[in-house]
Amino acid sequence: MRVLLLDPAAFTLPYDHHLASALAARGLDVELVTSRFRFGDAPTPQGYAHRELFYPATSRLFRRSRLRLPVKAAEHVAGLARLRGLPRDVLHVQWAPFPQVDVRLLPLGGPSVITAHDILPRRTQTRTELWRRLYGRFDRVVVHSEDGRRRLVEEVGVVEEAIRIIAHPVFPSVPRYEDDGGTLLFFGLIRPYKQIDHALEVAARLGARLLVLGDPTFELGERLRRPGVEWRLGYQPDAEIARALASSTVALFPYRRELDQSGALLRALGAGAAVACYDVGGIAEPVKRFGAGVVAPPDDLDALVEGVRGLLVSPATLAAARAGARAAAAALTWEAAAEAHATVYEDCLRS
Repeated sequence: MRVLLLDPAAFTLPYDHHLASALAARGLDVELVTSRFRFGDAPTPQGYAHRELFYPATSRLFRRSRLRLPVKAAEHVAGLARLRGLPRDVLHVQWAPFPQVDVRLLPLGGPSVITAHDILPRRTQTRTELWRRLYGRFDRVVVHSEDGRRRLVEEVGVVEEAIRIIAHPVFPSVPRYEDDGGTLLFFGLIRPYKQIDHALEVAARLGARLLVLGDPTFELGERLRRPGVEWRLGYQPDAEIARALASSTVALFPYRRELDQSGALLRALGAGAAVACYDVGGIAEPVKRFGAGVVAPPDDLDALVEGVRGLLVSPATLAAARAGARAAAAALTWEAAAEAHATVYEDCLRS
């Protein structure tokens, strides 16, 4: 079976890489079609082909220029035209970055799957009819959580029979616990919905050290002068993230609802780290399922502070959360996800 994985803007390249590698290990002929990764070195393909078909100019010449979006839109149309010539049995779309274009021009023409990493992406989150039409073009819609399934049905109007839930695997690494018992970690791309101010407030209230790793998408301003905070800004390689996880006691994810699942949280679970998060989207589902930390109601900062306090003051509570994270890593594997995806592809081919 020949599968094309499509992530035009390389939004989730680490996810794409792990899934493509696991599918290839099952004997599928996989090609990842994407663009140049702008945040460091791209992962080395393992058993699959890699083609940078999209955005040859904007992925190299633009950062946050006003010209970037219109030029990128034109390049997107050109990329879709080139995509038509690539052979495949199944097309699996990871992201549709220009839904207004993709709803008309995305060349399906055969069995097709889309993963709803973000149920209603923020730029077009009010255009539910557009997303209902786009999702409706595909034979199957994969989502990572029960909450995501519910939103697809109730908010977007996707036919429930088309939806398949496949849990987002963890990004595995060797657990290392080299922390001082009082360090909190906030890491990943720093976007407004991730609410870094909540992480700063948790650390301040508890008198804990806060380590921040990541590339900000907005000006941090006076935040950079907060006492007790170490800032390591910019894109961080895997080795630096692993070192930060090892030296931290609790990883914080005080997000508002936006993405259905968090790759950073699953990276933390893969390292055996205790986590603390709000109960938004599907983010809290693996934490609650495996007992990997604390979950607070959405935007309930007081509850989040008390939950983190419990992890910091009770060695038994912290040890149980870390054991839960290791259990999540053992269960939520890329091999299991590849098997589930292969079943979805076969189902599409039979339809």
